[in-house]
Amino acid sequence: MSNSSHWQQFQDTITRYPELEFSIDSSRMDIPADYHDSLAAEIDRAVSGIQKIEAGEIMNPDEGRMVGHYWLRNASLAPTEEIKKQITEPLAALKEFAKNVRSGAVTNSKGGRFENLLIIGIGGSALGPQFIYEALGSGSPLKTYFFDNTDPAGIDTTLADIASTQGGLSKTLSVVISKSGGTPETRNGMLEAAAAYEALGLDFGNHAVAVTGDDSKLFNYAVENNFLTTFPMEDWVGGRTSVMSTVGLVPAALQGIDIDALLNGAADMDERTRSENIKENAAMQLALAWHHAGNGKGEKDMVVLPYKDSLVLFSKYLQQLVMESLGKQKDLEGNVVHQGIAVYGNKGSTDQHAYVQQLRDGVPNFFATFIEVRKGRDGESSEVEPNTTAADYLQGFLRGTRTALYENGRKSITLSINEVNARTVGALIALFERAVSIYALLVNVNAYHQPGVEAGKKAAGIFLELLQQVKGELSDSPQSANKNASTIGADPEAVYHCLTQMAANGQTSQNEGANPASDTFQL
Repeated sequence: MSNSSHWQQFQDTITRYPELEFSIDSSRMDIPADYHDSLAAEIDRAVSGIQKIEAGEIMNPDEGRMVGHYWLRNASLAPTEEIKKQITEPLAALKEFAKNVRSGAVTNSKGGRFENLLIIGIGGSALGPQFIYEALGSGSPLKTYFFDNTDPAGIDTTLADIASTQGGLSKTLSVVISKSGGTPETRNGMLEAAAAYEALGLDFGNHAVAVTGDDSKLFNYAVENNFLTTFPMEDWVGGRTSVMSTVGLVPAALQGIDIDALLNGAADMDERTRSENIKENAAMQLALAWHHAGNGKGEKDMVVLPYKDSLVLFSKYLQQLVMESLGKQKDLEGNVVHQGIAVYGNKGSTDQHAYVQQLRDGVPNFFATFIEVRKGRDGESSEVEPNTTAADYLQGFLRGTRTALYENGRKSITLSINEVNARTVGALIALFERAVSIYALLVNVNAYHQPGVEAGKKAAGIFLELLQQVKGELSDSPQSANKNASTIGADPEAVYHCLTQMAANGQTSQNEGANPASDTFQL
């Protein structure tokens, strides 16, 4: 294709939202002009489905739930006054609490200001706050840390980092986030944190806040342990779409981030992408690009390449949003379809020294999503070469990589914003949330449940029950996995893994034989 043809294709396909300083360029996806005509029925279903979601119909049939994350940034859309209050009242309360923490009106147990923030969560309850903090929290008055796993070594490392600060743990406010309070990773992180505070003679409750469902296990624990306060988490908000609920807004407000701008940016993107005119609807264009690239079956991976350090976690955030929402075995009629889009990425131009080589010359099993941030920095830039700045180079690498990929048949979408701020980050989050909803409706899957995640949790519970049985059968006499398994009527391989876990953590000794079956274990 000639340069003049590229130029015309760019002009024909670009959609711009000047008020958001945003544009989407799908010209390098090579989507036929009549592609949307071939999906007229699916597009009608998607448009109707989004309207039903926002009207409050049950759109998560497996769990019998409404899907309300779009109401979070415009409470006037909520289908009832009760739900509207569930949005507006906690928002006002968390703003007031955050203001009091930052001003020193709410103090730690020794009467001083909080200087650190420890967020304890898993999945969307950690990824959303992590992404927001990385993108927008550079000037935060509270240095922020995360327990987002049940890895004890990782917990120890984080606690050591907190201890090295001037305030240490005594000046650290912990925010525990879990809808049910029964999520093991979050519960374990909370109990580890509580033990660390108590080891220093500090009362955990005087340093803790809970974000949870009403009357949940965490809510009751917070009441029993005199947490500073609790904030509600509603069942019509899913974890991966909760960043604009109390889940994301409590940490962001504490960090001094402009949460009103975040919400307004999302609300404006929502409004723009309600349009039934595809040329004006960036979310529909994004979903159709995904559909075209993967033949409606997820046959191509999505590589997310944000050219800005502060957006480094965007690909990780989108990994959960897209893959947990769209990765489904069955469609809404119960047919086995194995849908999904794999997402990975890091940042530009770092990736050009990592896996762009394969993207350019290797297996053509992907399409790229470039995130362009036009503004390099606040203030003036020095020149790294005559009349050339570091920002010029970053733009050059983005444009060069995009061209090099396209020349070798690799497709890409480019999303552009002027700068990373609360408003544009809110808009980007809303764009992808709506694109996920639309794509799910195009391919007819439930984007709002996660049966695979629940299956993993159930299997983990079975293993932990077995571990207790194995521990109960160990003695001072050496025994093999086969013998232990025979005694308790269990699978010897599963028993073997229990025993090696115990040995690695000093709960038993292991004598290696010629193979796993001949290994012996004893107290």
